[in-house]
Order: sequence, then C-alpha cells, then structure tokens
Amino acid sequence: MGVENSIKEKCPVNQVVSEDQKTEEMKAVREKLSEIHNDIKKIIECSNKLYFEAALENSKREYSNILLNHLFEDVETGLERNMVKKCPEKVNCTSIFTSLLQQNAELIKHGKVDGILISNNRKRLDELRCGAPFSKCEQCFSEVSSLFIKQVNLMRSMRVYSDNQEHKSSISSIKTDTIMSEILEPVSNNHRLEILKAVAYEMKSFSAFSELTNLRGGNLLFHLQKLLDNGLILQMHERGDYMITDKGFKILQGLQEIYSSLQNSQMQNHTENILQEEKKIRT
Repeated sequence: MGVENSIKEKCPVNQVVSEDQKTEEMKAVREKLSEIHNDIKKIIECSNKLYFEAALENSKREYSNILLNHLFEDVETGLERNMVKKCPEKVNCTSIFTSLLQQNAELIKHGKVDGILISNNRKRLDELRCGAPFSKCEQCFSEVSSLFIKQVNLMRSMRVYSDNQEHKSSISSIKTDTIMSEILEPVSNNHRLEILKAVAYEMKSFSAFSELTNLRGGNLLFHLQKLLDNGLILQMHERGDYMITDKGFKILQGLQEIYSSLQNSQMQNHTENILQEEKKIRT
C-alpha cells in the first residue's frame, strides 16, 4: 500500500494518460498527416497538369510551324507543276491561288479549326471558278481543288477539324438533362463563372472569393456548394483553399472555344460585308 500511495502522489490521476486517450491522439495525428499528404499530392498534380499542358501547347505550336512550311512548299510545287504553262493570266492566278491556299493552310495553327472558315474558303474558290475566263482554266482549278482537299483531309487526320456531318451522330446522342444539370446550370450564374475563372490556374480561399464576388457567408457558400456538388471545383480540406477540377477546366476551355468561334464568325461576316460594299461601289 505504501508503494501505491507513493506512485499516486508522484503521478496524480489527472496527469495519467489512459491508453484510449493515447489511441485517440495517435488517430488524430494520422488523420492530420493524411490530410497534409493529400494536400501535397493535389498541389503536385495541379502543378504537373499545368506544366504538361504548357509543354504540349508548345510542342503543338512547333509541329504546326513545321507542317505549315511543308504545306506552303506543296502549294508552290503543285501550282508550278500542274497549272497551264502558257496563259496570260498565269501570274495573276498563281498569286490568287497561293494566297487562298496559304490562308487555308494557316488554319492548322489553331487548336480547333472553325468549319465556317473552311466553308468560306471553299465558297471563295467556287466563286473564282465560276468567273474563270477560259475553258483551259479548269486544269488550274482542278489542281487548286486537289491541294485544298489535301489540306482539309490533313486537318481531319490531326483532329483539329471535322465537318457538320461528322458531328451529326454525336449531337443526336447528347443527353439533354445531363448537359443542363451538370454543365450549363452550374456555370449559368455570373458569380459561379467568375469563381471558376479565378481558380483556373491557382487555388483561392473563401475570403478571396468573397472579395471577388462581393458575397458574404451563406450567399457565397451556396454558389461554392453548387460548383462542389457538380464536380467543377474541390476543397483541399475542411476550411481549406479551393482548386479547379479537370471537369471544371474542360468546361472553361469549351466556353472559350465557343466564344472565340463566334468572334471569328462575326469578324468574317463584317469583312465580307465591307468587300461586298466596295465591289458595289466599283461596279
């Protein structure tokens, strides 16, 4: 009894840590370490993704430049070899054909070739063909058409261009409800789209979103939860920063491609209207 009393005096009950308490503390430490490990992993994955995309974009640009030089040489060689040799309009026609084909070839530098631009170039070639002054012009237009088709087929093989017919089957298989609920509805709000843009290339905190959107508390949480529930963003851990997901990034890229395509179409239509007005004035 004397020994037990001595131990109790040296180690008061409130200082004795039970085995259960030790187990709980170790469990909490492991959970925290796991959170830190996951955070580091996500940061590395995000960094690797951005690096890979930048490297891929650079490689595509270099490859496109090499391929473009080859197409320019192909145009020059093809026109020189197969156009009518003795024709008073040869120099002028060669210049026009070269300009049209080079302009069409340069479309491969785009990440996605707009079908409207291809259609406009084809329409311009048809108009030139209809206005040809000689019967022997058909030989020259046959070569130009062949070069044009070769360029378009190359764009298809590179998967940077596909016409409406190729998209028809994929469009018919669109699941309307899924598109609306999982893609369009989550980004149909200005605040949510601004939030998604903000985390496109870097993580953001709740306070950063609050400053960006001028929303507070529950109002901001509502929009963040909508993006979280649909898998467009994720939170590193409870009360942690937010980052974009692969799905969210692809949706942003798709929106940018649609916007750029519409801008190019408007510019093209504006240019055509100006040319038509000038043509009317000259005639």
